[in-house]
Amino acid sequence: MTAFKSGDPTTLNRLYGRSSGHKLRQGQQELIDRLLPEISVPAEGEISAQTLFGDDRPMHFEIGFGSGEHLAYRADLLPDHGFVGCEPFLNGVATALGHVRDGPLRNVRLHMNDALEVLRRVPDESLLMLYLLHPDPWPKARHAKRRMVNDGPVDLFAAKLKPGGELRIATDHPVYLEWTLMIMQRHIEQFEWLAETPSDFLDPPSGWIETRYGAKSRREGRRPYYLRYRRR
Repeated sequence: MTAFKSGDPTTLNRLYGRSSGHKLRQGQQELIDRLLPEISVPAEGEISAQTLFGDDRPMHFEIGFGSGEHLAYRADLLPDHGFVGCEPFLNGVATALGHVRDGPLRNVRLHMNDALEVLRRVPDESLLMLYLLHPDPWPKARHAKRRMVNDGPVDLFAAKLKPGGELRIATDHPVYLEWTLMIMQRHIEQFEWLAETPSDFLDPPSGWIETRYGAKSRREGRRPYYLRYRRR
């Protein structure tokens, strides 16, 4: 995953992290060349269910979808909902395109770049769900302003979610967990933490498929934590 940075943590606008890894296979390159342009988020203008899908269906937004397992699972589970996924990593986008093709998933739109730029173009109070799964923790204190969970982005999340909409965050990093709880506590007037018992954040809720990264963290002895917040 990647994160975004500016000198002011309330406004993140610079992309950090890799944009590509190993060379794409021929089939993956064909997906990038042919399928991605067909389902890409428009470069300009409002990003709404009406502009993307031609109706007023419920909308979901995933920041940093990795290889797209979660995005594809949710889109297949809820075919009458619309899904927007943003991921700057080329190889992850190529893998996600394979899920879209194999579905076939007609309710998915992708953006291979800055998620916050797209999110700013979403009408206020229009998202049902917003997902941030295993973002880069940037564990060093001097890099804290690069973390996606910061006051500015959280304010943006609150603005775009419907009242009663849900923000879901997953992390396997203790520093990021503590940081997230601290930041979200500062936004208690906007978000209600949906946790009453430890199982509410130690076990994934229904409809939350484990990602490739989540499975890797378990194999390596790290516990993922699952945080759910409702927009007040």
